[in-house]
Amino acid sequence: MLENYFPVLVFIFVALIFGCVPIIVGRVVGPHRPDPEKLSAFECGFEAFEDARMKFDVRYYLVAIIFILFDLEIAFLFPWATIFKEIVNTESVKLFGFIEMLVFIAILVVGYVYAWAKGALDWD
Repeated sequence: MLENYFPVLVFIFVALIFGCVPIIVGRVVGPHRPDPEKLSAFECGFEAFEDARMKFDVRYYLVAIIFILFDLEIAFLFPWATIFKEIVNTESVKLFGFIEMLVFIAILVVGYVYAWAKGALDWD
């Protein structure tokens, strides 16, 4: 019975090797020269290791959330595009599948226009 689990054990072992060995090699071989430029704030504009109650600009997070929202919704277009030939060739679904995607894209456009009108995409 245990011989059935041997391939799983080998897979886990190989996965650990592929995951851990590059990290260890990079740590050992790579240079360690921290300077103020490398330790400075990167994308969000504030230091990573400061007081949690400090004030910060929320616009970065607003733009990030809007990007994630529209990025995930656009990802729903890929399955539709992969079966588009089947949708077009099936007579009973042809018009329904096309109108359904037009409604979905219209909802995306309305959400984008609303975010734009509210100034969520403006960076002053």
